[in-house]
Amino acid sequence: MITKRIIAIGVVILASVAIYFYWNTQNRGSLPEGIVQGNGRIEAVQVDISTKYAGRVADVLVHEGDFVEPGQIVANVEISQLQAQLHRAKAEIASAESQVAAAEAEVKMSKAQLSLAEQELNRAASLLERGHTTQESYDIRRTARDVAISTLASAVAKQTSLERGVDAATATAEEISTQIRDGVLISPVMGRVLYRLAEPGEVLGTGGKVLTVIDQDDIYMEIFLPAAQAHLVNVGSEARIKLDILDVAIPATVSFVSPESQFTPKQVETSTERDKLVFRVKVRVMPELVRQNIERVKTGLRGVAYVHLDGAPEPDWSSFLQELDLDASVMNETPDAG
Repeated sequence: MITKRIIAIGVVILASVAIYFYWNTQNRGSLPEGIVQGNGRIEAVQVDISTKYAGRVADVLVHEGDFVEPGQIVANVEISQLQAQLHRAKAEIASAESQVAAAEAEVKMSKAQLSLAEQELNRAASLLERGHTTQESYDIRRTARDVAISTLASAVAKQTSLERGVDAATATAEEISTQIRDGVLISPVMGRVLYRLAEPGEVLGTGGKVLTVIDQDDIYMEIFLPAAQAHLVNVGSEARIKLDILDVAIPATVSFVSPESQFTPKQVETSTERDKLVFRVKVRVMPELVRQNIERVKTGLRGVAYVHLDGAPEPDWSSFLQELDLDASVMNETPDAG
């Protein structure tokens, strides 16, 4: 009897504990009206810094983990051969310009000859009218004028052709100069070097990757919401992100809502198994907050994003979340997580 009584008491205790934990879980998971949630992880766009033209890597100025600013020089490609080509192109420009100068002189001379031939033709015409010269002499002067016209046209065409040659040589020099400038690789974003993919001395083809940088100016979390919730979410909707490693929520906004549904990814938890189709939503961390804590920003951290639905009452985030103060460096007080 005592054994049965002990077993009965144990069953009651276990049932009470189970009910308590169920009630506690349900209450902790409850959200205010107009707030939905989805699980995900912190992500960022990865930017590949690559060579535009084939060449040998001269040096790589950063290492994995280094922070880079927009416009910072991160690597150089060997350009000695291009510099030699540029010198040759500049010499060709100088040569073409001297030929144009000679052609301009020929044009001036042809114009002078044409002017003289026209004057002589006019005098011959006047003399022919008064009978002081022969028709033959007049015809000679007219032929000389026609030859002068042709000579001038030829000189002008030659000058134009040589000027186009200068343009072509200048374009070649500009193209080589552009290749030289493209040999200096710069970071287009503010971020951290994730991979160093090439070393000095390596020969890379066109588009060869040298570095991969995480764009830390665009930190976000992707979540998936069912249609009943997604159609009430707009770009710019207010949101919060709660990371597993933080006790505070990070202010964020919705930056993208997919116009097309997709099957629920295996790693995504949904509130019901009937939610077979979901919509992808990107929740972006406020850029000013990222910049305040740029040394502590890490991608891959898991957590939950909470989104305010369109038309719902303004949420009181503090009623269920401890918010992060933008003026406080809370993330700097958090243990580093890689």
